[in-house]
Amino acid sequence: MQIRTLLAGSAMLALLAGCAAGPMDDRADPAMDDAEVAYQGTLPCRNCAGIDLDVRLMGDEQASLEERTFTLRASYREHPQEPPDENYAGNWEVLSGTAVDPDATVYELTPDGEGQIYYFLRIDETTLELIDPQRRRFQNNEALQLQRL
Repeated sequence: MQIRTLLAGSAMLALLAGCAAGPMDDRADPAMDDAEVAYQGTLPCRNCAGIDLDVRLMGDEQASLEERTFTLRASYREHPQEPPDENYAGNWEVLSGTAVDPDATVYELTPDGEGQIYYFLRIDETTLELIDPQRRRFQNNEALQLQRL
């Protein structure tokens, strides 16, 4: 009887140890790693059919600010004045919290030289949402989301 109990206990311990081990991922954010991570989406536009946004983040959250870089390209669809694409590059930072969620993750993209600072709320591992500088979501927030490629 004790042998069966010992074997059953050992089997249960091995099973639980296997479950606890699971896949190892020591990155703080699975959406970010050393490789380039790309997000794309089309934002609403008053004077055109939409603004195609392409954001590429390089580096991870543990890297130094100099190692966390980004590129951002904005292309205007069917704009009457046919403006050229806007291209920015710079560094990104991780901010904690929004106006309503202190645990939210926000990426602040600061271009080198001229250009506005962009704020993106991390909705989940595959979705970023453009938010305002006070880290508040816009009313049409679903229309401002970018999807990971």
